[in-house]
Amino acid sequence: MPHHQLIVVGGGLAGLRAAVEAKASGLDVAVLSQVHPGRSHSSAAQGGINAALANHPDAHDDTPEKHAFDTVKGSDYLADQDTAIQMTKDAPGVIFEMDHWGCPFSRFDDGRIAQRPFGGAGYPRTCYGADKTGHYLLHTLVERAYERQVKMYIEVFVTSLIVDEGRCRGVVAYDMINGGFHAFTADAVVMATGGAGRIYGNSTNAIISTGAGAAMAYHAGVPAEDMEFIQFHPTGLLTTHILMSEACRGEGGYLVNGEGERFMARYAPKAMELAPRDITARSITTEIIEGRGINGEDYVHLDLRHLGAEKILERLPGIRDIAIHFEGVDPIEEPIPIRPVQHYTMGGIDTDVDGRTRLPGFYAAGECACVSVHGANRLGGNSLLETIVFGRRAGMAVVADLEGGSAGGGDVSAAGSAAVSAMEARVAELASRGADGADPYAIRAEMIATTRDYFGVFREESVMRTGLETLRRLKERCGGIGLRNAAGVFNLDLMRTLELEGMVDLALCVAEGALARTESRGSHSRTDFPARDDERWLVHTLAYYTPEGPRLEHAPVTLGTFEPQERKY
Repeated sequence: MPHHQLIVVGGGLAGLRAAVEAKASGLDVAVLSQVHPGRSHSSAAQGGINAALANHPDAHDDTPEKHAFDTVKGSDYLADQDTAIQMTKDAPGVIFEMDHWGCPFSRFDDGRIAQRPFGGAGYPRTCYGADKTGHYLLHTLVERAYERQVKMYIEVFVTSLIVDEGRCRGVVAYDMINGGFHAFTADAVVMATGGAGRIYGNSTNAIISTGAGAAMAYHAGVPAEDMEFIQFHPTGLLTTHILMSEACRGEGGYLVNGEGERFMARYAPKAMELAPRDITARSITTEIIEGRGINGEDYVHLDLRHLGAEKILERLPGIRDIAIHFEGVDPIEEPIPIRPVQHYTMGGIDTDVDGRTRLPGFYAAGECACVSVHGANRLGGNSLLETIVFGRRAGMAVVADLEGGSAGGGDVSAAGSAAVSAMEARVAELASRGADGADPYAIRAEMIATTRDYFGVFREESVMRTGLETLRRLKERCGGIGLRNAAGVFNLDLMRTLELEGMVDLALCVAEGALARTESRGSHSRTDFPARDDERWLVHTLAYYTPEGPRLEHAPVTLGTFEPQERKY
């Protein structure tokens, strides 16, 4: 039974940065990842990472404080202001560190790291590496983790936490290569498994972005925070939902409707295409609903042609490749058909600024966590920043806590063996039903269609109630699902079946939170409650697991620096 001082679940930016930090302080650290870390979904981030470096000619007086203000305003004032300030304060150092570790950022002619404009930002402060920034950052950290000799368990699928005497003491995981379940015990666990985009049917997210880490924490009693806030990226490819980076608009791309108008002038006359994502997604959806899509259909155009071939090939080469190969459109010659698609989970595992949760020994960072720095709407360029800032801080917190003697004690092998036995019994129960049980793939298909159709860009009570009742029925059906293939290696049927109930539980958190929040704020836009209501709803939603569904409580938002005001762009 492998034991490490720290186990990190997830090999993306947040997980690797936590592992590297803890390893540098001498801890025995292991990373458990469903895929090779270089294939983690962090690599799909394209446009850039924010920091107030003031390198751009139009940003000579930019500061971390101004970055914090833009972040809080972009969040529709639901971000905790102390955590947003901490993130933006840490940001310049994070960029310089990644630069010194070898990340190939794009450069201005004078050699400084290049920065471009992004939506909702008062200054062009988004550092980038062409349109492959997440890929570059991730591989820089993969190299650093191997250089530091972090132990890697690759192609293992974590299924549950080991909780012993009120403390997280490791995880149970399925060994994809050799088959079977194993306990990995630890003094501390950092969860860094990414977002829950795949609970939606129209997502930019990778297949592994199921919210499994957040669901494990939720089932272990850690509340899920602000799950009703789902970001819809304005520009997903029409047929595949693949992301067309905000860098397209940062570099000067236009959004054009079926009448040939740059329609953002109606919605954000100053910011235009660089309005925050929630506003831009609603604007595109409104154009489509009102019949001004291209040829009256449900998409508009992202037009880059005026940028010229040289700029597109230099700054947006990946976007061009994706548009050609997945939509059959060369953006040098033709506009790209796009529409809003699910992209990011603002909510997640409730943590403090250092990744600590309410379960001793258990930490979380990255998109699976909710610090909260994004509140009701994340600004583009802040997600990559969040992963590295809070991954690093979580690693530091684990070191401090273990050095302070909070590792617990005693032999946890018995707890690990019991947890493995419980998982094996669960699999045996599922397998006993086999094909006679409820079809997990039919349940998944209905779930992702329900979230897409009933909890989208615009929301309304009667529609959401219908969707919620469907999700509740699906939750009941999960109790009778059958597993067709219970053994063997690379058993994707086993993995997809085991993760299903957690996905439905998170979808219920989204649904119940959205129905309860009778206001419009950030990405949560109620047609029946169109105004923001600070008097009643300037609060975080905390969802606690019960077998019947989430129990909702509320917690205050940390204010103090920036007075809430109406958002205008």
